[in-house]
Amino acid sequence: MSLSVLRPSSRSRGLLLSLVALAALCALGGCSTLGYLAQSVQGHLGVMRAARPVEAWLADPGTDAELRERLLLSQRMRDFAVSELALPDNASYRRYADLGRSAVVWNVVAAPELSLTLKTWCFPVVGCVGYRGYFTRDAADAQALALRGQALEASVYGVPAYSTLGKLPGDFFADPLLNTFIGYPEGELARLVFHELAHQVSYASGDTEFNESFATAVERLGGARWLARHASPAAREEHQHFDARRRDFKALVLGARDRLDALYRGAASQDDKRANKAAVMAALRAEHARLKAGPWGGYAGYDAWFASANNASLGVQAAYNARVPAFEALFQNEGGDFPRFYAAVERLAALPREERHAQLDALAPRALDRR
Repeated sequence: MSLSVLRPSSRSRGLLLSLVALAALCALGGCSTLGYLAQSVQGHLGVMRAARPVEAWLADPGTDAELRERLLLSQRMRDFAVSELALPDNASYRRYADLGRSAVVWNVVAAPELSLTLKTWCFPVVGCVGYRGYFTRDAADAQALALRGQALEASVYGVPAYSTLGKLPGDFFADPLLNTFIGYPEGELARLVFHELAHQVSYASGDTEFNESFATAVERLGGARWLARHASPAAREEHQHFDARRRDFKALVLGARDRLDALYRGAASQDDKRANKAAVMAALRAEHARLKAGPWGGYAGYDAWFASANNASLGVQAAYNARVPAFEALFQNEGGDFPRFYAAVERLAALPREERHAQLDALAPRALDRR
């Protein structure tokens, strides 16, 4: 099989936890989301059935040589996650599945015309989240169309991986490696695996910002350590170029997000807000064109994102970065020791949301991270 490097411009992930149990709960309670949960169950089981142990792929003479090397690399990363980052030692990412598609799920996000506040959906166990995930693109597009019919701006984006938080029993349900990300550059593959495993360490129900910022902090800390200790000079150089573009992207997008947030919260009329919003979006796309023609050397990986950018796609950006400086400060406070860091994060996760966020605010100012 051939491998392709996919663009993780917004690595938002669906968190599908105890799907069968959720569907059962809804069935008992007459839940209106039963159909949605049923597609989640069927889609997740399809992913699980497609997965085989990495050892089986390596032993198969028909396995492509490039895939073989990537699988071996992934297992070195997986061992590193346990030995150096104190992440869970279980069956997660010890199997691989080729799904024959470019994303494992497609997330739908939505926001009002003059607000960056994402619409949320609430479910038993997992709480409320600012997205809705579908295992087929058609279903996601249909949901987005329905949301637009409610005067909301909607966005659909492919998700390369999601975490079941390590809550489903047995190796069969362990999160697998997927064709949707196995071809990522080495630094990005490491970061993704570390991020998803971090979700198994701590999860605060209904607090996407906390959960994703924590996992993003772990991926950065762990990814930097992997690159420094195990990556080749070529892989480190590749990551530097990739990360430079990502930092430019974040600075540009989050800057526009800040300007729109201030505009929407201001006292201007709705007509003035609409006009100024159009100006901000035009400037955003013009700056992207400048970066693409200049320092990015024609890199087109973000073209689709900027072409369809709206309040929903801008709104989803903050959840993955807003609290990262606080978690990195907490890591330093715990002496750079991962087990102590995780224990401190678990204590925060157990607190009421307001108290949890107040303690994070004390660790670092609540400013969007632009790195």
